[in-house]
Amino acid sequence: MKKEIINTDKAPQAIGTYSQAVKVGNTVYISGQIPLIAETMELLEGSVEQQIHQVFRNLTAIAEAAGGSLKDVAKLNVFLTDLTNFPTVNQVMSEYFDEPYPARAAIGVAELPKAAVVEMDAILELE
Repeated sequence: MKKEIINTDKAPQAIGTYSQAVKVGNTVYISGQIPLIAETMELLEGSVEQQIHQVFRNLTAIAEAAGGSLKDVAKLNVFLTDLTNFPTVNQVMSEYFDEPYPARAAIGVAELPKAAVVEMDAILELE
């Protein structure tokens, strides 16, 4: 099956050897997003809540570039350097998703790129 590389300037450019997203058939695999600001490629300074919002903005931009939206997310992975921020993830996530919610994992990690406190990746299923 053919792979289509998804790229948008409305989300941070890849900072390594990966693509923002890859579409195979109707499935879109979005690479991990940290709270980088696309225009400056700098980490958003602010509260954990503000950083989580930035990650969702980045995911949204890539989903839209692939022809979808966050409503198409089937699976979301959340990586946190401090799992006490998990309730904040739930609160912010409720602003971006309605029921039925996507499948999700939340994983505590020791460290993330650029000393970010949150990273998320997603799998979308487009119609």
